[in-house]
Amino acid sequence: MSSNSNNAKGGAEKSAGDTEPLYIGIDVGTGSVRAALVSHSGPIVASSTKETKTFRADHDHRIFEQSSNDIWDSICACIRNVLGGGGGEHIDPGRVKGISFDATCSLAVTDLQGNSITVTKGDGLGKAGDRNVILWADHRAEEEAKLINSTGSVVLDYVGGTMSLEMEIPKTLWLKKNMESSLFSRCQFFDLPDFLTYRATGEITRSACSLTCKCSYVPDRGNDSPAGWQDSFFEQIGLGEFAKNNYAQLGPVKDGLKNRKKTDTLTAGLPVGKGLGVEAAKELGLLAGTPVGSAVIDAYAGWVGTIAARHASDSTIPTLETSSHRLAPCAGTSTCFIVQSPEGVFVPGVWGPYKDAIFPGWWMNEGGQSSTGQLIDFMITTHPAYPQLQEIAKEEKTSIHVVLADQLEKLRKEAGVETLTELTKHLHLYPDLHGNRSPIADPSMTGSIMGLRLDRSLHDLARKFHLTLEAIALQTRHIVETMNKSGHKISELYMSGGQVKNAKLMQLFANVLNMPVVLPQSTDDAVARGSAMLARFAAETQQGKQKKDLLWDIMVEMTPNGTLVSPAASEKEKKLLEAKYKIFLESIDIQKRWKSEINAASA
Repeated sequence: MSSNSNNAKGGAEKSAGDTEPLYIGIDVGTGSVRAALVSHSGPIVASSTKETKTFRADHDHRIFEQSSNDIWDSICACIRNVLGGGGGEHIDPGRVKGISFDATCSLAVTDLQGNSITVTKGDGLGKAGDRNVILWADHRAEEEAKLINSTGSVVLDYVGGTMSLEMEIPKTLWLKKNMESSLFSRCQFFDLPDFLTYRATGEITRSACSLTCKCSYVPDRGNDSPAGWQDSFFEQIGLGEFAKNNYAQLGPVKDGLKNRKKTDTLTAGLPVGKGLGVEAAKELGLLAGTPVGSAVIDAYAGWVGTIAARHASDSTIPTLETSSHRLAPCAGTSTCFIVQSPEGVFVPGVWGPYKDAIFPGWWMNEGGQSSTGQLIDFMITTHPAYPQLQEIAKEEKTSIHVVLADQLEKLRKEAGVETLTELTKHLHLYPDLHGNRSPIADPSMTGSIMGLRLDRSLHDLARKFHLTLEAIALQTRHIVETMNKSGHKISELYMSGGQVKNAKLMQLFANVLNMPVVLPQSTDDAVARGSAMLARFAAETQQGKQKKDLLWDIMVEMTPNGTLVSPAASEKEKKLLEAKYKIFLESIDIQKRWKSEINAASA
């Protein structure tokens, strides 16, 4: 990927006064870093984006790796840019009163001094090297996940019954199996959000979000229930040394008895250590000691940055209790679906319930689609008509998505139908080209398409583009219905992530789920804004503020009004979408049955 930096000062929502406190939110996504400089009251003063590098393996499609050094350098560049280093008006770093990070749930590996350790299979594995991050999308740990899921451990109760190979413990176990033991013992392992606060402060204090959601740290349900690190689980899967060294490599134990070994964890935004260290502050262009908020996974920052929105200036101010009816899909390369509840809700095939991930005492569930934005790109770029699409977009000086939308509208009119659903009514796509995260929780699920013809045209590409959006929306309904059947009461969607720009997809969500969808004011910065809210919370907490629900009040104050997308399907389209949903569910059963029959025949 390129490493061009984009200064978005021209798109700022409001200029802050010369003395108004400012906060920085850092969002590390799958392919880029974004920094947002946000004023105390919420408007974004400036933002900047820089792409990051992802390393693939020609011989193994499962491999996705990154470099924490590359990510950190990108963060430094973006912060300097929003402070004026990119040519804009210079802002005094002293006005920045807090900083917080969010990042993908990827595994970062260092030695005990914080130096990068290579995670690439081969002679360099476990030795000093730049490629030290196994990206969330990496699927190398399939066998390790199978072993973990055969244990019957209580750990599995808090990931929907099945641990995903995308989580950190399967990946850590893969490293243990493939790395020299002497090298493995010198490593420490971080969920990427926690690595960033470690790099910023030098503190190994972990976040409740990362440990509970991605590292098999069991939430505390009180009484004598298991909580914290489970020795028996790690011993059973072959990571018994973690138990012996009190989890020093993963999140050191503070105190603990049998089945209740606990480490220091911080809920979202609480100050980490003494703030920015001297070296990190120099690299970032900020002041040493600037408060650093405990980090969260990027989808959870999306929840923070959107869930307190109103979609009309006179609508009722939401409360913390209101959040339990609001689902926050963070839709980018993949999509995560975050919902909060006052009590733990156990949903088969959906991760969680996770306690304290954002608010102390509250629980969260996380559904997911492993490939959505990535799937859309794949369906477009692998089609024979893609070069023609690119050429038209270049000639018309517009995006390929605008060209596809124009093509679909022409096809709709030519066919004499009212909706695009009618245009593709005999095409059916099952979208799990990168396995199923929720609610089937099966990485071996694959994609399928029905209704193919000998058609290589641009029109065919346009139809399949819409079909892909439709399939993503149908699967979203499957996830939401599974959550609600298990005890949630979701009635609205509050979106964040790059896919929010896709108006057709947003309307499909509203129509397919028959629910209102609320879009953030700034589609680019909603997640980074969430991290900036945590930065303000860190600063005010460090100042001694102890107001009940302080973080929620900050979220309400700093979240701008969103845009409401209401369900708009006609009765005819509703019937078609209902029939398509039935076929969608049948395609799951058919794939499972066919796979079983082939396996039986191959035995």
